Amino acid sequence: MTNVNPSDVVANAVTAGEAKATAPSGALVLRGVLGGAVLAATTSFAVSATVSSGSPVVGALLFPAGITIVILMGMELLTGGFALTPMAALRGLVPWSAVARYCLMVTIGHIIGAALFALLYAGTLTGFGSHDAGALGKKFADTAAAKTTAYQAMGFAGMVTVFVKAVLCNWLVSLGVFMGMVSKDTIGKIAAIWLPIMAFFGLGFEHAVVNFFMIPMGMLMGADVGLGDWWIWNQIPVLLGNLVGGFIFTGLALMYAHRPARTEATETAAARPGAEQ
Repeated sequence: MTNVNPSDVVANAVTAGEAKATAPSGALVLRGVLGGAVLAATTSFAVSATVSSGSPVVGALLFPAGITIVILMGMELLTGGFALTPMAALRGLVPWSAVARYCLMVTIGHIIGAALFALLYAGTLTGFGSHDAGALGKKFADTAAAKTTAYQAMGFAGMVTVFVKAVLCNWLVSLGVFMGMVSKDTIGKIAAIWLPIMAFFGLGFEHAVVNFFMIPMGMLMGADVGLGDWWIWNQIPVLLGNLVGGFIFTGLALMYAHRPARTEATETAAARPGAEQ
């Protein structure tokens, strides 16, 4: 049998969260760079497919390739870590400071990877300044505005909207991370990951790692969006919403729905000095 039952998936998720929270900082940054760049590349692929086909459904069908690659190749995905690493802390396997370090290192890596890809891709779209980027460039610019100044124009309602869209997004994305653990074979993992990720992209929810690329890319394509617009009206509330969605809606919910038994190793780890910090 290639399927894994839910209680074992949760136990494996706790173990994965411990491994992520205790990984060296340099490795986390590098894996974050790789994850951010891959997600930026496959986001570009999905946006390009949407523009050329005229159908957002096509983009939604293709987008999950990026997160699938990140998961299967052991790169870092901050939004998945929002669900996994707090589970390890709640089980007493790592201190909360390790969770914070994980989030910081991977965020730095994602920003670097997404920015590097955005600069290179913007260069290829414009022939490094020799022509404009056409319909695809306009799509990136319009999307950046829709993710920032459009919320700003709504005031408080816009802030609530972007936060809730981020919560719902990472409920689905982190569920996709867990779904990658429900099968022991590669094809099964890919199929399981694909479904919730496709749903989040198709519904137009807000994903922090995608936005590390999409908004700067739109700015490079001429969007009238400043750094303050980007961070205040999207990136900060989206990071917070993704944290809530991953930690509470997925990690915490599944951990208590399928309580994994406390093994001898878990009890020993929980008894280590500082484990409950």
